[in-house]
Amino acid sequence: MRRLFPVTDQTPTDPAAAGPGASDREWSLDELAEAYAYPDTEGPGTGAATAGAWLRANMVSSLDGAAQHEGRSQPISSDTDMRIFGTLRGLADAVVVGAETVRLEGYRPARARDAFAERRAASGQGPAPAIAVVSASLRLDFALPLFSEPLVPTLVLTGAAAPPDRIREAEKVGVEVVIAGDGPGVEPAKAVSALAERGLVRLLTEGGPRLLGQFVAAGVLDELCLTVSPTLTAGDAQRIAGGPVLPDPARFALASVLEEAGFLFTRYRRI
Repeated sequence: MRRLFPVTDQTPTDPAAAGPGASDREWSLDELAEAYAYPDTEGPGTGAATAGAWLRANMVSSLDGAAQHEGRSQPISSDTDMRIFGTLRGLADAVVVGAETVRLEGYRPARARDAFAERRAASGQGPAPAIAVVSASLRLDFALPLFSEPLVPTLVLTGAAAPPDRIREAEKVGVEVVIAGDGPGVEPAKAVSALAERGLVRLLTEGGPRLLGQFVAAGVLDELCLTVSPTLTAGDAQRIAGGPVLPDPARFALASVLEEAGFLFTRYRRI
């Protein structure tokens, strides 16, 4: 792994000049955690959507723009991408994810990891991030471990028109149902606000593309962590964000770039 941007005094302009292995050694989880730290060690506090909350997204894309291959992101990912995936989870208060992604990716409860225990305790965080599933219909299998056996109780974000019987089914297994919209669906800004009110301010969304598109359209996404995979898939796979076209493209600024084995691990922040 090597840092391409920003360039610091410790960043060799010529990787070979730093000696064998200087540019391709595996970074420790502590180094990754520092590289991906939220904006403020006392709590983000500068998010676009809600005071005290910061919403970042983590996605992977092939060179030709595919967010998935045959319905899953794993085929275009890598071991290092998954280490960064785990690091971002290790820093988050809550992981916000769409119901379809829960089904396709086989989501399980987030687990506590010793590598992040001290850092999380120092930040006043619980042992693992909560998973917050976005679903208008609540057509979810509440017998799955994600709902029935989480280390930290799973939340479901839904709209005011959610079926009452499905709400009762969720609550039977200890799921907290959060109404975050006045109509049938979830309103992104209200979802962020509702999580922030529960002390969940370091937010991470892992998609899918439709949910990310909703966050982008609502103007509540603060940061995008995008892995550019050196792969081509062709086909008609979704991009990382879907939904209506914005009237004007949202501008983000490049914050950092890491590289390993042709994979680019980028971070962009809202301007």
